[in-house]
Parts: sequence; C-alpha cells; structure tokens
Amino acid sequence: MRPENERKLAVILGLVLLATAALCYTVLKPDAPEEPVRMLFKGSAGDVLFTHQIHVNEYDTDCASCHHNLDDGDEEYNCSECHEPGASEDDDVMGRTDAIHAQCIGCHEEMEAGPTECASCHATPK
Repeated sequence: MRPENERKLAVILGLVLLATAALCYTVLKPDAPEEPVRMLFKGSAGDVLFTHQIHVNEYDTDCASCHHNLDDGDEEYNCSECHEPGASEDDDVMGRTDAIHAQCIGCHEEMEAGPTECASCHATPK
C-alpha cells in the first residue's frame, strides 16, 4: 500500500474511533443518582458542601434525622419548601438559613461530633 493511502486510512480510522468514543460517552454515561450525593449551600459567610453519603454511611444517620416531619412512606422534600429564604423571626416557620444552622449545629452538638464553628463548614468567600 502506498504511503498516501496508509495515511488516509489512518486518518479515517482515527476519526471513526473518535466518533465512536464521543457517541459512547454521550449515550452510555451513568445515570445521576436518585438521591443527591452532595449539596452545595450558598451563603454570605461562605459556601457549605454537604455530603449525604458521609452522613448516611459513615455516621449511620437516616433521612428522618434531617428531613424531619416525615411519616413512613413520605417522600423527602427540600428544606426551602417550608423554610423560605429570608423569613423573619415573626414568621411561624424558621427561615431556611436559621433552620439549616439549627439542624446541623444542633445535631453536631447533640452527637458530640462534627464541627460547630462557622469556619469549619463555611468555605472562606473569595
């Protein structure tokens, strides 16, 4: 085979392999987990990265530990469905930020584990 034909064949074969790889990547990528694995809470004191897997697997907590007011069989819901951002102390239900702080810090203090200082959870804003 002539060098020109070998080069063309190599280029065509390379393009076919590249197209196949791109197709496999888009079609065969793993599904997202049904439950969130990590959540990023944005905050003025810095963002907080919460990892469900660590709390469930390593600390043996269950969903109802944080997602309170659940009856058996209820679906978990987002905090902000009840705890609205920016709610005032006059409201019947705590605001989102206050509720999350009370839940996390309260559990950490009760279990005598986990951080309770702001900078331990909140990343320093850039």
